[in-house]
Amino acid sequence: MKYIYLVVLISVLFGCGSSGITAKDESKLSVEGTFLVNGKGEKIVLQGISFGWHNWWPRFYNASVVKQLKQEWNCTVVRVAMGVEPDGAYLNNPERAIACVTAVADEAIKNNMYVIIDWHSHGIHTEEAKEFFIKMANRYKDSPYVIYEIFNEPVEDSWETVKAYSEEVIRVIRAIDTDNVILVGTPHWDQDVNLAADNPIVGYKNIMYTLHFYAATHGQYLRERADYALSKGLPLFVSECAGMEASGDGPVNRQEWDAWRNWMQKHGISWVCWSVSDKDETCSMLYPDASSEGNWAEKDLKDWGRIVKKELQKVEE
Repeated sequence: MKYIYLVVLISVLFGCGSSGITAKDESKLSVEGTFLVNGKGEKIVLQGISFGWHNWWPRFYNASVVKQLKQEWNCTVVRVAMGVEPDGAYLNNPERAIACVTAVADEAIKNNMYVIIDWHSHGIHTEEAKEFFIKMANRYKDSPYVIYEIFNEPVEDSWETVKAYSEEVIRVIRAIDTDNVILVGTPHWDQDVNLAADNPIVGYKNIMYTLHFYAATHGQYLRERADYALSKGLPLFVSECAGMEASGDGPVNRQEWDAWRNWMQKHGISWVCWSVSDKDETCSMLYPDASSEGNWAEKDLKDWGRIVKKELQKVEE
């Protein structure tokens, strides 16, 4: 009898359950139909916050902020918005950009939290994007917590152009990392998911398409467009959203925000709110005197920050 108890104890301590599924295996994400699932095949919805552009708000890209978003805000995912085009962003200072990205990504992984590595661009820079994602895939190919977002928000480019770019970047990632989820941008600020639904990327698994909304600007018409994409079997991921106008300013439209939250919950869609930053605008969640190291009190949060924090804390891990 003592021997049996000892075997059970060892199994518990070392994770040798009858399923044979390790914690790493269970954390591995994949796409089934329009749903994100974990390593046990269970549907999973990620909910969290995006950091602001790294080139303007690098002070928040650190381990302490990541820990607070995980432990206090109850984020299951964070998004590192690595700016590409503006002055001081990736194209003219790649070393600084990569340092900001990896500081957040490494800490998220340590805390068993998913992290979206976001090529935060509004235009196509194919060769630079390929070079960047080769580096990221080589660094993170063995982590189940990393998600690659290869184009933040296409603005002027057609779906045919975005699709061709995406296929090139996906190819170099998949040569290194065969499984981790990849998020593909859609035209017109990630609004035209219907175009991708009519002509999706083929030949690769674990691909999802990004839908972005700002509730005071984007209403029922965009939900109907997304409904069409889902009906065609296109898996969607809301990698950026907020409750105010698309400018990032103006009052939060609580009625439309609630409508979007209900819609995402109904369809099992993961979402990430914008953003950890201190700009003088509604969508920046922090005041300028908020600490760079996190540990924010309620007085450090703007109304939008309080709304999102409360929303996240409703969710049980």
